[in-house]
Amino acid sequence: MIFRGIVAAVCLATACGAVNPALLTQPWSAQWISVPGAPARKFGVYHFRRTLSLTEKPATYIVHVSADNRYQLFVNGERVSEGPARGDLKHWRYETVDLAPHLRAGRNVLAAVVWNFADYAPQAQITDRTGFLLQGDTEAERAADTGKSWKATRNEAYRPLPVSMADVHGYFAAGPGEHVEAAKYPWGWETPDFDDSGWASAAELGHGDPRDAVDGGNRWMLVADSLPPMEDSPERLAKLREASGVQPPAAFPAARAPFEIPPNTHARLLLDQTHLTTAYPELLVSGGRGSRVSIGYAESLMTPGDAHGRWRKGNRDEVAGKQFVGYRDEFLPDGGMHRLFRPLWWRTWRYIEVKIDTAAEPLTVDDLRGVFTAYPFDRKAEMDAGNAEIPRILDTGWRTARLCAHETYMDCPYYEQLQYAGDTRIQILVSLYMTGDARLARNAIALLDDSRTAEGATESRWPTRLQQYIPPFSLWWIGMMHDYWMYANDPQFVRSRLPGVRAVLSFFASHERSGGWLAGVPWWNFVDWASAWPRGVPPLGADGGTAALDLQLVMAYQWAADLERGLGSAALAEEDAAQAGRLAAAVRKRYWHAARGLYADTSEKTSFSQQANALAVLAGLNSPAEARAIMERVLSDTTLTPASLYFRFYLNAAARAAGLGGRYLELLAPWRRALALGLTTWPETEGDTRSDCHAWSASPNIELFRTVLGIDSSAPGFARVRIEPHPGTLKQASGTMPHPAGVIRVHWTRVGAEGMSAEVSLPQGVTGEFVWRNARRELAAGTSKVSF
Repeated sequence: MIFRGIVAAVCLATACGAVNPALLTQPWSAQWISVPGAPARKFGVYHFRRTLSLTEKPATYIVHVSADNRYQLFVNGERVSEGPARGDLKHWRYETVDLAPHLRAGRNVLAAVVWNFADYAPQAQITDRTGFLLQGDTEAERAADTGKSWKATRNEAYRPLPVSMADVHGYFAAGPGEHVEAAKYPWGWETPDFDDSGWASAAELGHGDPRDAVDGGNRWMLVADSLPPMEDSPERLAKLREASGVQPPAAFPAARAPFEIPPNTHARLLLDQTHLTTAYPELLVSGGRGSRVSIGYAESLMTPGDAHGRWRKGNRDEVAGKQFVGYRDEFLPDGGMHRLFRPLWWRTWRYIEVKIDTAAEPLTVDDLRGVFTAYPFDRKAEMDAGNAEIPRILDTGWRTARLCAHETYMDCPYYEQLQYAGDTRIQILVSLYMTGDARLARNAIALLDDSRTAEGATESRWPTRLQQYIPPFSLWWIGMMHDYWMYANDPQFVRSRLPGVRAVLSFFASHERSGGWLAGVPWWNFVDWASAWPRGVPPLGADGGTAALDLQLVMAYQWAADLERGLGSAALAEEDAAQAGRLAAAVRKRYWHAARGLYADTSEKTSFSQQANALAVLAGLNSPAEARAIMERVLSDTTLTPASLYFRFYLNAAARAAGLGGRYLELLAPWRRALALGLTTWPETEGDTRSDCHAWSASPNIELFRTVLGIDSSAPGFARVRIEPHPGTLKQASGTMPHPAGVIRVHWTRVGAEGMSAEVSLPQGVTGEFVWRNARRELAAGTSKVSF
């Protein structure tokens, strides 16, 4: 099986040199290919090979590669690329690869594995039919083009292991497990010395066509992948927690320590990574003909169901009395030496359960290891406040954010692997605060824009094979556009997406009533996983209205007005601002309950929530004094519907906006409870959560910097910086965070009961202000010292 890590060969077009301009508008010379006679749209794993003879080692050898569903490309036995990055058929990605570092004078072999998971594919995997495509960038690389010169075969070793919700006790959309029979596997297929004389010439399916070509001949409208290759790093498992039927060496699994399982033995190993991870497991075995190996993956162990069938996770560190519940792969050894099982797609786990049943021949486990994979973010933000809790919270949130970021952002890496707009808005801010890398954010905004319906709404998640619409998430998409405009210096991209903003607002305008409120908005109007709200939908009044949705629309109009004023139409900016004002006035009239000093959920004013009132404060519906009074009630009144971990991003932002940012550290209680349960990532919800890893809960990685340390953008492109700390009980804090022009460094110290001294370093060309108790000091580029 394939086990070598990807060699750094994939590059952005700018790094490899500009893509040949002809390939952006003209049909490609390369053909999409498949295995002759193979079904177009059924499960299958396929191999392709091409021999190249070169007179000398080239300085560069640029090719563009794609496939449906997925591929891995090898050059002379080394894996050099995988993909394509997820998209849709109208925006089908291809990777650009420089093969030169892996080529040599004389004979070279290009080889690829391509798979189609068909009906078992992840919901995030859009597909047309099985195919593989490799295009040389210029005439110098045309010999590599896919066509009949490539050889092809089907790998009969694979079959899918479907995963049901019953298998994992929750909604599951992440794809199948894999069953692999080593006796049917063409070992060494990717190496130069493999004999492919029995393989057929590839079948041609038609030329590759870029998105801008005239009358493309197939459904794959090709666009360049804008993302770097995913990280690919060795990662050992940490601990053996349980063993039966065999006792591995003490060094296993933290180090390679081969051991033998005798004939006719049933063995079970429970391994603990000690933290959640996303990785390719790699099991290396020898001998053991007739054995069966099952490898299971779980976020945590579970206590068996109660009388109502409910399973509990409890403390994630605890093993005793719990059962393993998770999806699995299976590998059937053939007796060969050093056979390696590595699934085609990565897995998510803290715990791995290995079950081995040997037959008449002993099986040697040579090794079991992992190869970590995720988007290659480089963490640049750090904060020190003289205690251990803040770094632990930041580290946990960062792990959560990393595991939920691959070729797209993901709601969760174990159960769904889908990019939802509501989650993604928070994930983008985490990425920008922690790394300054805006590429995945830009990709997410574009993908969600690509999903818009004719009515104007975006889908709730994209890419996906199964449509789903959450109209409030279209409004959060406008919010993420505004966030991106403020924190990333990329105005041309934001300007190019303004038609999408206008389309979303047009969709909502069609559902506005003459009195200035929304009703009859179709589909799933999810706002928050509040336990009192069926399917996360806030209460609707008899007139069909709900405050939360109206308030999100107010904010969307405000964001749109800013975007239009800065990058688009002054007339539309004025129109959006006026519409925001009219709707805000209607909201206040419809939902304000003067006696309680709060906004109700409906015009009947019988239910109240933290969610609606936080949104009202963020939308600026009240004076500063009123906003503060509202948030003091919101944070103390236990009769209100409480916000979930997800919506606490908005709750805590509203507290800061109302002048209560100093309470942020005490508002971290839900995250402290999660740590006490042994969680190493932030869960989807509090309590008996389905998912242990949901990056929509990682907002402390924003607010510890934005609220506590006090760093925020106050102008588009982060052209101006605002530092306004909210220390709470802290006496001092220091930290750094990335900026489009460099790095921001802040250190502040409380002086007495009311004072503050600080040193701030801003990148060249960037100015700002330091705010403390409504007093302001200007900050110049470079290092400034201020005191209050």
